[in-house]
Amino acid sequence: MIPSHKLGRIAEDLAVDYYRKKGYEILARNFRYKRAEVDLIVLKQDTLVAVEVKARSTDFFGSPQSFITQKKIKLLCMAIDAYVQQRNLDVEVRFDVMSYLRIKGRWVCHPIPNAFYPF
Repeated sequence: MIPSHKLGRIAEDLAVDYYRKKGYEILARNFRYKRAEVDLIVLKQDTLVAVEVKARSTDFFGSPQSFITQKKIKLLCMAIDAYVQQRNLDVEVRFDVMSYLRIKGRWVCHPIPNAFYPF
């Protein structure tokens, strides 16, 4: 069994590769603001994407993305707002979830673009 911190790091690396292949520029990894952390911040043209990466070794307790709470969403919104303001960016913001599940030794990716909207 892979330790959870290593599982998360592997999934983040896979997400970086995914966005690079799609032509996105990787601006930040593990951006922290107060109590919040955005796993990846990527940019393509005028769209800034805050990416939450979720990985699990089993879906016995639910899909990886099902572990994103309303509190986590609020924290992500706060953090990405701070990122945009600190850098004085004029961009559209989107929130994606990259869900990874390890099945029989292989990673299965389920990208969820526009996973949620700020409220």
